[in-house]
Amino acid sequence: MKSPLHILHLEDNPTDAALIEGTLEAAGIRCAITCVQNRDDFVSMLEGQDIDLILSDFSLPTFDGLSAAEIVRAKWPNIPLILVSGTLGEEQAIDSLKSGATDYVLKERLVRLVPAVRRAMQEVEEREEREKTIRTERNFSAATVNSLPGVFYLYNEAGAFLRWNENFERVSGYTAEEIARMGPLDFFLGDERDEIAKKIKKVFATGSANAEAHFTAKDGTRTPYYFSANKIQIEGSPCLIGTGVDISEHKKLEAQLIEAQKMEVIGQLAGGVAHDFNNILAVMMCYSELLIADLGLDNPLRKYAEEIQEASQRAAGLTRQLLVFSRNETVQPIVLDLNDVMNDLDKMLRRLVDENVEMTMALGEQIGRIKADPGYVGQVLMNLVVNARDAMANGGHLTIATKNITLDEKYAHTHPNTIPGDYVMLSVSDTGTGMTDEVKAHLFEAFFTTKPSGKGTGLGLATCRTIVEQSHGHIDLESTLGEGTTFNIYFPQVEQPLDIAPKQTQTGPLPRGTETLLVVEDDPSVRHLARRILETQGYEVLSASNGQDALHVARERKGSPIRLVVTDVVMPVMSGKVMAEWLKTTYPNLEVLFTSGYTDGAITHHGVLETGVEFLPKPYTPANLAYKVREMLDEKNGEPACVA
Repeated sequence: MKSPLHILHLEDNPTDAALIEGTLEAAGIRCAITCVQNRDDFVSMLEGQDIDLILSDFSLPTFDGLSAAEIVRAKWPNIPLILVSGTLGEEQAIDSLKSGATDYVLKERLVRLVPAVRRAMQEVEEREEREKTIRTERNFSAATVNSLPGVFYLYNEAGAFLRWNENFERVSGYTAEEIARMGPLDFFLGDERDEIAKKIKKVFATGSANAEAHFTAKDGTRTPYYFSANKIQIEGSPCLIGTGVDISEHKKLEAQLIEAQKMEVIGQLAGGVAHDFNNILAVMMCYSELLIADLGLDNPLRKYAEEIQEASQRAAGLTRQLLVFSRNETVQPIVLDLNDVMNDLDKMLRRLVDENVEMTMALGEQIGRIKADPGYVGQVLMNLVVNARDAMANGGHLTIATKNITLDEKYAHTHPNTIPGDYVMLSVSDTGTGMTDEVKAHLFEAFFTTKPSGKGTGLGLATCRTIVEQSHGHIDLESTLGEGTTFNIYFPQVEQPLDIAPKQTQTGPLPRGTETLLVVEDDPSVRHLARRILETQGYEVLSASNGQDALHVARERKGSPIRLVVTDVVMPVMSGKVMAEWLKTTYPNLEVLFTSGYTDGAITHHGVLETGVEFLPKPYTPANLAYKVREMLDEKNGEPACVA
């Protein structure tokens, strides 16, 4: 029991007041008693003091205990009131309890006062403990609800909100007063509103339901949410309790996954048809080149052959872009000087731009070495130059520059997947139309293009980024609408010495020879083509349709030794790799040139891209094949390779 008790005593008899106080003190109940005799003083004390207990006479000259009990019940219901009277009858006692009195004690039986006071104060303590527990549970419940990552809501079958969490107010933008006047359908629009209405009916009918819909805020913002709801009973009435979780990030990841799956399908499709398609292109490219060589400059048919050759080259380039983007193209990186690559490409790049575009090469001095596929670097540069040209339809200035640059931790922090260190930067700047922020946000996405239908595939910049990333670099851009665009490509510097640059394709007549060669190819068109190209250059050419036939041809050969085998990698019955291993066991000095139109993964599986293995990708030209064969034969020491 609280000590001392602050007691308000409504009593007009000082003797009775002293007797009651003495009774309490004699029982060990310490108390501070304030006596009042009228209504005004009674109410004033309740309003101005912290009162623990009220003792009241039943009848006073200007006031009475029943009225006092009614006042206390109305405004201070937690303060116990005990009537202490000498005239209280049974009927009056019942009325006093109905009016809100806690107990009653007759003055001639004050022995009951002490237990009545103790019991009243014990009830106060128990009530306070219960209220404390309830407050704790409510606070815990509120904290739990407010800690939920999404929105929480509870409403009855009439659609009136009973409870919601702070996130609901934050996400919706409505105040608590506004939400209290709203219904659950007020946060949805259009068809989704009708769908949510059906889901709500389902919850009350079956017990639960889930839904995806856009939660509409007060400012009109619509955010995708996943809602889950269940039916519960509160005081016998059905209610709906539920949560909603923002799935914006999930939707983004889902879209990225779909895009990745789409790219995977494209990669699989490209890889699956690459072999056959590249065989077809090889035939088209080679025969058109042979036809052009046979036709004189004045022959009217020559331009048709040139158109066929140009179309097949464009098709080969598009196929390579698909394979590069799907990361299925064969990569052959070497340590190189980027300036050397730029100088080799200078004339070709100038032919790509219009006469009203001024092109400047600003190559840095003593730039570092990088490791990349020079063919890929050239493809990146051509794509960027063509984009720059198209952005300057009315003319302008194009600048291609290289320089050493160091990227620090600050730069790496704002450019994910970038490692601080030394780089060689290749930049392509134009003074063209520039780009909007929306265009820049989608620029490197596959199949995104701002060009008219039929004028672009949307693969160019996506391919550029893939190529650069394969070289462990990265690409970014700066662009202002109406002022121009700069693409910056960063290749990591390497310390290794420069690799020997690949020999440039020579002009003039193709190299000739008289050695005996074996062409192994399962595609009849390509087999006949390769045989004709090499026979035209003077070689004796044997042929086989697969590896097993090739072994038979080699064993049956009785004339001059077979010096070199040109073989496809993937063939029925026996692959080119297995065939070559069988031949090498008997003829260790035999030269083998592998060719394939399959992608990197397929030929790697066959062990062809190992160090020291010679490989010529399809589609190749007559010049590619003739020079590669001659190069391999000339490097040999002259020892017979395959003698029957």
